[in-house]
Amino acid sequence: MTAPRLADVVAREIEQRVLAGRLKPGDRLPSERDLSAQLGVSRASLREAIHKLAARGLLESRQGGGTFVTNRLDSGFGNPWEEILRDHPAVHEDMLEFRYMLEGRAAECAAQRATVADRERVRQCLAQLEEAFAGDDLDRQVDTDLAFHQAIAEASHNVIVGHLTASLLRLMRDNLRRNLSELMQVPAAREQLLDQHRAVWHAIEQGKAGQALEAAADHIGYVRQNLARMLRSDARLKP
Repeated sequence: MTAPRLADVVAREIEQRVLAGRLKPGDRLPSERDLSAQLGVSRASLREAIHKLAARGLLESRQGGGTFVTNRLDSGFGNPWEEILRDHPAVHEDMLEFRYMLEGRAAECAAQRATVADRERVRQCLAQLEEAFAGDDLDRQVDTDLAFHQAIAEASHNVIVGHLTASLLRLMRDNLRRNLSELMQVPAAREQLLDQHRAVWHAIEQGKAGQALEAAADHIGYVRQNLARMLRSDARLKP
């Protein structure tokens, strides 16, 4: 296995400081001299790492003012979060924890507020999901899964929930694709996932808010459990 470049190691360490909250959006990085000393690397390696992170949108340089953690991390989901999720798999658990809270509440609100048109849209999305799961087109399975959850978010009639869910699901598409690819190898998982989606739909259809929240939470809990299993498996395979 090829050893990672020093600049890449430094970039990951700076990312880790951001993720841990030791560097927050808007914070100025220590001076080049101080930071290179803290990290035990040359200024040249540090500059290269900062350049990489700036190109990815995590850092930004201000004329005569130093280098700062971008405020884009607070402004919405997308790059540089996509890069962080790819390079730091453990962050997926944090995203699923947030999804657990967000989608449970969305399903609860949808059960309380969905109009006839909303319920029909969710029903149609479920039918498309069932049709996709009957086949082997993984991308269609992913797309119909995302559409189902987004329809529920919009049926909550909370514009912030709808916006955040759309951003979050776009961000997690690759992760969802990987999850489904793994799960579809297990015969029972396909029907389990469908049953979980059906349970959410039936609770919304019947206006049972508590059951909708519980069903959505059960579904995300199942995904989280599967992700934890995959992460443990990946860790065992690493040299």
